[in-house]
Amino acid sequence: MKIHKLLLILLAILSIDTFATDLESFPGVESLMEAEEYKAAGLDKLTPEERDALNQWLIKYTAFEARVILRTNKEVKEVEKQFEMTARIKQPFAGWSGKTLFYLDNGEIWQQRLSGRYSYTQDDTTVLIDKNFMGFHVMTLIATGQSIGVKRIK
Repeated sequence: MKIHKLLLILLAILSIDTFATDLESFPGVESLMEAEEYKAAGLDKLTPEERDALNQWLIKYTAFEARVILRTNKEVKEVEKQFEMTARIKQPFAGWSGKTLFYLDNGEIWQQRLSGRYSYTQDDTTVLIDKNFMGFHVMTLIATGQSIGVKRIK
């Protein structure tokens, strides 16, 4: 049962539209999971060859099956609905216009997906990213409450 939940979480992470599906840019299961999750799943016991086989399987599974499960599996839909995260935009940050890229302190990169301009000159770059009622990601600059539609690039 733990492996089932692990796969559901991985599928939610790996199903991002802009995620590359070639091994060269695939970060590997060890980079996709928190260290505690990785160890709890017993993946730290895999040989490098076994880990590579798992990564190759994840790439294929993501490319061919993940979208179907996203649309049809109730457990996956529930996890996706609960998405919410807080992070800081790395400096320098002066707001957004057009297709602004947002480099977050957690290593993720998000891009503005809706038109709009907003200038920002303060130091607090904490943002909340969640989903709106239509299922699209929205980034809110917490200090001002200003929001913009975004999509994850990395």
